[in-house]
Amino acid sequence: MNISEVIAYSPTLCDEMAALMRHLSDTAQCSEASLRRTLASRDCHLFVATDEGGHIVGSATLCLFCSPLGWKGSIEDVVVSPMCRGQHLGRALMEHILDFCRAKQTEGGGAPLTLQLTSRASRTAARSLYASLGFTVKDTGFFTLKIIGSL
Repeated sequence: MNISEVIAYSPTLCDEMAALMRHLSDTAQCSEASLRRTLASRDCHLFVATDEGGHIVGSATLCLFCSPLGWKGSIEDVVVSPMCRGQHLGRALMEHILDFCRAKQTEGGGAPLTLQLTSRASRTAARSLYASLGFTVKDTGFFTLKIIGSL
């Protein structure tokens, strides 16, 4: 397996990401427009794991931003194809992101970076992975609101 950051859009990328995201949620939709916006943003980093044939079998997205309390990173849409689960691919993706963040932090003069992610309670394997990497559950009362329209 190979893990790399995606930097260019292609129709094949869109098709493979759309198929992979369906394993994350029944309602997940990866559109060409959202994928292009992600790749165009200098603060978003899409990492994919590919098999020996070059097909995407896992992905994770890191979105970096600054708030008045400092630098933060949100890890989004971590998913591994069911046919590749149990091969520690999720761990490899997460470790790749952590290494990327450490390198960015060094480039930025060592400013602290707080990473955050969410994971449903039913995803016990994922939650165990995150805990083993040092993440802790924070009781935030996380709220969401979907705003319909275009940005």
